[in-house]
Amino acid sequence: MIQKIRRIFWGVALVAVAGCGAPPPPPEASDVTRLAAGIAALGSEVDPEEAKRAAKVAYEYSHQLAQEYQITDPPIIHNTKVNLGLKPRGLCWHWARDIEARLKRENFQTLEVHRAVANSDNAFRLEHSTAVISRRGDSFAEGIVLDPWRKGGTLTWVRTKDDAWYNWEPRNEVVARQLERKHGQIVTVTKDQRIVMGQTEFSAQ
Repeated sequence: MIQKIRRIFWGVALVAVAGCGAPPPPPEASDVTRLAAGIAALGSEVDPEEAKRAAKVAYEYSHQLAQEYQITDPPIIHNTKVNLGLKPRGLCWHWARDIEARLKRENFQTLEVHRAVANSDNAFRLEHSTAVISRRGDSFAEGIVLDPWRKGGTLTWVRTKDDAWYNWEPRNEVVARQLERKHGQIVTVTKDQRIVMGQTEFSAQ
């Protein structure tokens, strides 16, 4: 109980010191063009029109979510406000899940959307989630990370294997590992990415 009170106290203090900043600016057309080129470069099979559409959605929806999440602070401070109930959403997994869902609505034929997690077993760093886009049939490791969280609502994109900030793993494999530790039973990730323990199927955030 005392630890909980301390966390709340330091959270309130952090929020008070941070004050209010400004929301992230809207994306520039050149930002979208560069991301479209990066997505198209994932392979000759990628439809250039799909690459352009994916880039446009990624940037514009990131900006829309920043407004909906009421982003005005760096990510750690915003996380604190969300955890204190002062802001509605904006934790990294909120960004990842919402962007994944929005991109999947485009029904791409030459692109595929994944989820990845970093630092799940690192006691000294926050666990982090992101959406990843790849050429259809490729793994997340061959794709591009789409991460608006790390710069407070401004989209960061980078090839997964070139991301110096994070060592990414497939989200469902991380969830399966955590469930095995919790329940002491074998948890399987099926080929169609279902997470199964015996007769029980789990869904990940």
